[in-house]
Amino acid sequence: MKKITRHQMRENAFILVFEKLFREESVDEILELAAECEDLTVNGQVEEMFRGVQAHIPDIDALIEKNLKNWKKERISKVSLAILRLGVFEILYCPDIDNDIVVSECVKLATTFAFDDDVSFVNGVLGSIVRGIKA
Repeated sequence: MKKITRHQMRENAFILVFEKLFREESVDEILELAAECEDLTVNGQVEEMFRGVQAHIPDIDALIEKNLKNWKKERISKVSLAILRLGVFEILYCPDIDNDIVVSECVKLATTFAFDDDVSFVNGVLGSIVRGIKA
């Protein structure tokens, strides 16, 4: 398996989280399908991030919803929701990664995969979550 950067790991985990939003298959089945895809590298860290997000969706979504201002989770684009879920997972369950780096990386993902308005939205929601945790 080829070596990938932390950003690529995060991007690949995002793709899996995004994919799961559209599919009824289990986490294991999605990972099996991803293993067959030559364009997506799924190493242990990518799998751990993906499984972690899926295992904690109720807590992650509750925190996202708590930090939405005049907005409902159902209105969030699927791309932004997948990025937010990944970011919140890292903020809550990966203490070895600085929260500012997580926010910055999620903003990069939004810049690449989402619309311009989504970039500031992702930044605002994750920033609010980080400030709430620091307080």
